[in-house]
Amino acid sequence: MEPVADQDWFLRKHEDGSLFGPLPFEQLSLWAAAAQIAPHDKVSHDQQNWLKAPILPELKMDWLVEVTSERYYGPTTLGAIREFLRLGEINQDTFLINSCDGSRRQIKDFPGLHPLPNEQRNAGTREEESGEGSPATSTMSINLRDRINDLEQSLSEERRALRECEERYRELEARYNELLGGAEVVSSP
Repeated sequence: MEPVADQDWFLRKHEDGSLFGPLPFEQLSLWAAAAQIAPHDKVSHDQQNWLKAPILPELKMDWLVEVTSERYYGPTTLGAIREFLRLGEINQDTFLINSCDGSRRQIKDFPGLHPLPNEQRNAGTREEESGEGSPATSTMSINLRDRINDLEQSLSEERRALRECEERYRELEARYNELLGGAEVVSSP
């Protein structure tokens, strides 16, 4: 099989189904590093077999961003994380998790991980040569309605669990009183 770097590639965006390519792997890698390839986007070298972009190890989409204690974004690249920092979507206190080894560290613990200037971010792209343009930068922004729905579902589950606990408590209390009442009857003359 031909090496990944020597093949032409296609990118299909998950959000709108737009297709980019054929393009050299180097371009695909630059887009991944610039947050232009999201975790649900798919790549293919033959347009027959599509893979989610993070599955292709050569793209180095190895990092999960801990957006909240219950929400993660990724896997994505360190370059994309630089872009999210530049956009102000995350900060130096945000935790990153390496999906390969499970390690978890704050961004401030990564030496040299800082936003790239705009002119460097787009350097080396072949947009002009291919005439196809490039995909828009992905964002980590969480749809507020989705977050509200998640919280409402969690609240509903917690309320259900509380009702079950209260019901079980009443059952145990009734059983206790029954046993206590029975014990008093036995000890009566």
